[in-house]
Amino acid sequence: MPRRSILTERQRASLLDLPTYEATILHHYTLADEDLEIIRGRRGPHNRLGFALQLCALRYPSRLLAPVDPGAVLLA
Repeated sequence: MPRRSILTERQRASLLDLPTYEATILHHYTLADEDLEIIRGRRGPHNRLGFALQLCALRYPSRLLAPVDPGAVLLA
């Protein structure tokens, strides 16, 4: 039996698609001075980039990044 969808495709896209307007991108993905202090002060040099990416991902669309399968090929 196929799964029922609560949201329409358009509603799902408005919630989960990445922003495309420059102002929205800058708003969600620019790190403030406080963010940089947290990143520098509480994380080691080996995982600062990953922590910064997770911090930005929590802002929009408010979810954690899923682990990537090391054998998967990422296409741009």
